[in-house]
Amino acid sequence: MKLVTILMLTALPLYCYAGIGCDLMDNVVKMTIDSNVDVNTYIDNLKEFLPGEETQEAFKFMKECFLDQSEETLEKIKVLQQSIYSSVWCARY
Repeated sequence: MKLVTILMLTALPLYCYAGIGCDLMDNVVKMTIDSNVDVNTYIDNLKEFLPGEETQEAFKFMKECFLDQSEETLEKIKVLQQSIYSSVWCARY
């Protein structure tokens, strides 16, 4: 799970570097980390970005992994997210 989290969060600067969707990506990450958002609500909010059933199942699995984490771990993920956003690579976006 931690490897998935690290890979997902390290992809953010590259996504921002492309100059598109940083706010959108930020909202998706916040929804993913938020333990108050259940799997069905999460999938409903992302429906337009999920091209097929396999992608939808992968996103369900990822959200369930985050729901299984403690609040302490989720807080640390938020700190990591802010560190990435404050990095040299994302600072200009």
